Amino acid sequence: MTLADEGLSGTSMKKRAEFNRMIAACKRGRIDMILTKSTSRFARNTVDCLKVIRTLKDRGIGIIFEKENINTLTETSEFLVTLFSSFAQAESESMGKNIDLGNKQAMLEGKISFHYDKTLGYRKGPDGRPEIDPEEAETVRLIYRLYLDGWSLGDIQKELTEKNIPTARGIQGWSRQVIQNILLNEKYIGDGLRQKTFTTGSIGNKKVMKNQGEKPMYYTENNHPAIIPREIYYRVKEEMARRASKRKVMQKTGKTERGKYSAKYALSELLICGECGTPYKRCTWARNGKKRIVWRCVSRLEFGTDYCHESPTLDEDRLHRAIVAALSEYDAVRSEVKAGVLELAGLAQSYGENDGVSLLELKQRLDDLSAEQAVLVDKILEDMDNLELNAQLEVVTAEKQDILDRMQTLEKDENQRSLRASRQREMEEWLDQQKMQFTEYEDTITRRFVERITVVDADTIRVKFRDVDVAIERKLC
Repeated sequence: MTLADEGLSGTSMKKRAEFNRMIAACKRGRIDMILTKSTSRFARNTVDCLKVIRTLKDRGIGIIFEKENINTLTETSEFLVTLFSSFAQAESESMGKNIDLGNKQAMLEGKISFHYDKTLGYRKGPDGRPEIDPEEAETVRLIYRLYLDGWSLGDIQKELTEKNIPTARGIQGWSRQVIQNILLNEKYIGDGLRQKTFTTGSIGNKKVMKNQGEKPMYYTENNHPAIIPREIYYRVKEEMARRASKRKVMQKTGKTERGKYSAKYALSELLICGECGTPYKRCTWARNGKKRIVWRCVSRLEFGTDYCHESPTLDEDRLHRAIVAALSEYDAVRSEVKAGVLELAGLAQSYGENDGVSLLELKQRLDDLSAEQAVLVDKILEDMDNLELNAQLEVVTAEKQDILDRMQTLEKDENQRSLRASRQREMEEWLDQQKMQFTEYEDTITRRFVERITVVDADTIRVKFRDVDVAIERKLC
């Protein structure tokens, strides 16, 4: 019987399917003797190696190591196996450290690894660099567009599955987690983040852990072609944070709990009571065999008139018509919107400052530190015990982290300006394409361009549009 675990490390037996099948065959009496090239080929974990040897020896089954000329059925074999196995384990650990240092150097140089089988939208180009796969990239863009249109992760999953849209080659099927990973993956804006995970534990008992600050991370911008515009990516992160921060507004137990984002009705997110500030809720009234859809203040529903005395009940059809009328009326303030767009677009393109230092200057200093860090790492690899070099590396690494923190603060401010300008440009383009004579209400349009709808009284609503200082009051009709 010939068995092999191709491409698998001998440091742990857990994933060595063929090895474990061989041991099981020994226990069933189907193998009398095992011939192997060397102890390092058999196992590089001393404890595992001795455990297997003793188990088989109790059954009268020997292992012959050709290179070391050892037969485990002899008296002195266990000492020799322990000795040579320890050498193999030490060699494996040394190789692991060298690999870690090599990976660290690659991170410092900004090299990004790509798992093409699990990264939808990219493929390996003729030059070995990532390039965009046009068909898969359309799926990525669709996911981002649907999410910003208000779809939930579950709704997007259902849509992709029903349309038989393929996943990445290494992904079994669409799930909420897969879609969320795509929405949060910085590779789609052309960037790359290294060391999101790290390996911990001793040989034979290693675990892959999510990096939550235990290890430094390395971020590289503009590493490869982007599929998603940067401002769209940040808008998705902003929307994801908004949905995650929702809380239940009111419930009779009086407890405050995490709420759940509802993608079903846009007005569940936008319609607010003008008296108490509580959101409105969609309700179905049934009377005399007829159904009527209305919207009611949640506080009024939960506690009657104890906290909200005058909040009106709104008929859904009348409410929708008033919103459509407000959208149409928005055409009258187009010129004001465009002026604001140009002003904020200019602000978004300018660099901010941190303690009098611009973002551009911080980036230049970061590049200098990265180069200095790379030189120090090369020197340390040649002289691992040099305390002076290690101290210099610590100083450079600390300054680099400080600059990264300052850059993150500046970039966050710029991202907010960029997001606002992007949404206004989108609104301006949309306004130019519309005849501004809407006849039907649409949740998608309302969610995209309306920030808040306040119920003023039983006959009036106030519609506040996103990112512009414009609010329009309309009568329900």
